[in-house]
Parts: sequence; structure tokens; C-alpha cells
Amino acid sequence: MIISRTPFRVSLAGGGSDLAGYYREQPGNVVTMAINRYMYVTVNRRFDDSIRVSYTRTEIVDRLEDLQHDLIREAMKLTRIMKGVEITPIADLPAGIGLGSSSTLAVGVLNALYALKAEWRSPADLARQACEIEIEKLGRPIGKQDQYIAAYGGMQDIHFLQDETVTVHPVVSTASARRRLVGHLLLFYTGLHRDSSSVLGEARQRLNGRADTRAAVAGLVRLAGCVREAIVAGHIDRVGELLDESWRLKKQMASNVTNGHLDELYEAALEAGASGGKISGAGGGGCMLLFASPRCHGAVRAAMARAGLREIPVGLEPEGSRIIHFSD
Repeated sequence: MIISRTPFRVSLAGGGSDLAGYYREQPGNVVTMAINRYMYVTVNRRFDDSIRVSYTRTEIVDRLEDLQHDLIREAMKLTRIMKGVEITPIADLPAGIGLGSSSTLAVGVLNALYALKAEWRSPADLARQACEIEIEKLGRPIGKQDQYIAAYGGMQDIHFLQDETVTVHPVVSTASARRRLVGHLLLFYTGLHRDSSSVLGEARQRLNGRADTRAAVAGLVRLAGCVREAIVAGHIDRVGELLDESWRLKKQMASNVTNGHLDELYEAALEAGASGGKISGAGGGGCMLLFASPRCHGAVRAAMARAGLREIPVGLEPEGSRIIHFSD
């Protein structure tokens, strides 16, 4: 039996610039971090040649082509495991809340399937192949940052170049600066489930035809650099202001990035003492990431609790996808 563990993520700045419609014209840049909430994938050989996949439903098929879970089906094809396996993903958090669950699953499944073959793949390979599955094979209108942070872990400065090259560099800072940064972050589930494909689909269309959208994303790229510099320099208080500026630009990417209810929640957080924040992921619902001085956390938590939001405690996860159990 193989068990892989792959972290979810929160993106700090630059989201949207990892879409091909942007970075194929000018380089994209995101600053993102893995969190200590995980997707676990178990893979085991079966006695017979059938395939069993258990998620919100259970599938048992004799032919890989008949498997309805498209992501797992394509991962099996790519790793050339065509039969005789049982695969079960189990997550700390539900899908559709803006923390990169789909890409986290893609990376975790690939890692576990390769381990079943006693093969090792680098984080770069896992991320690249996860992108191939989600974007090229399945045609999802998503970017590339989630796959890379799931594979690498830590806090990363990721650049997306016009020739499809992706470079990943750790955000190098003191341990004190990292602790202070994480100590300022609060994550809440808004209760609004959202479809990232609809938000990103509109964003992709706008990138192809609207100069104002491209200008907004260029601003997000600039702010990603500012966030990185602030963290490296230990100017942690500056990050909140940058997140606020970034969120106001992000709302220009698509009409459904936000709505009246989300805007009210964000303003309530600011009134309670937060200095910045954003809706995590594509937007439209899911989780709200807030930045606030620890002395304001009580007031911010109280404001969010009154609005019915549930807090998700998070910390920085330094490692990417890894195999935590391997047995014959």
C-alpha cells in the first residue's frame, strides 16, 4: 500500500498571471504558500485486474476507459498503470473552497502511482505532469500555480515564462519573519461553494480581448514582487496593504470574482482591524484569507463568527507532496 500526502495552498499575490492567456504574452509571477492541510491518496494493488476508485462515490470497472473520475483516469494513463489498483483520496478540507484541491489531488495521485511502480519523480516532473493532465488533457481553464506549490511545498516565488518554462524559487526570509507572517494570517470558509472554472473561464476570455483586464493582471504581477520583497526584508506589516491592493485589482478580472455578500464580509473584516485580504483561489466564494495584527485577531474572529464564517487554522507546510507510507 502507498499513501501520499500533498498540501493545500493559499496564494498571496499574482493569481491570474499563471493563466496561459497572460503569460504567453508577458511573464507571470505568483507568491504562494503551502499550508498544513492535506490531501491523502492511498493506492493499493488489487487481487484481480479490476479498478476501484472511492471518492464521493465508488467506481469498480474492468476497463480504464470506463472510469468516470477523469483526473484519476488520466493519471493512470500517464503513469501506465492500466489495471488492478484501488485508489482512495481523502482530504482534510472539501473541494471547491479555493485552496487548490483539484491540482493537489492531481499531484498526489501521480506521486502515489509512481511510488507503486517504485519510481521517483521530482517536484518539477509531478507539477508539469499534473498541468498536462488538467490543462491539456482535460481542458480545464485553470493556471499552473496550484500544481507547482502542491509539488514543492513551502513558500515559493513562481514565474511563468512565455515559452511555457516555469521557475520556482523559495521566498528566502528569516524564521522570525515567516513566523510573523503566518501569525498575521487568518483563513475563514465563507460557506459559499464556487465553481472556479466559471470564474477562470471568464477571466481567460477577458485576457484575450480586454486591455483593462491585462493591465489589472500586470498590476497583480507587480504586487507579487512587492509581497516577496516585503517578506524577504521582514517588513511583514506591509503585506496587509499589498494584499488589499491586490484584491481590489483581482476583482477586475471577471464579473463573478466577488459579489455583494463577499464584499460586505471583507469590509466587516477591515472594520474589525484587518489590513488586507482576499478571496482565496479564483474567487466567487470559498475561503477568505485575511491579514491582521495578532492584537486584532479577537475582533476579526468575532466579526467573522457573527457573519457565520468558520475559521480554518493554518500554518506553513515546508514540504510538498511526499510518500508517507510504503509497504508491499
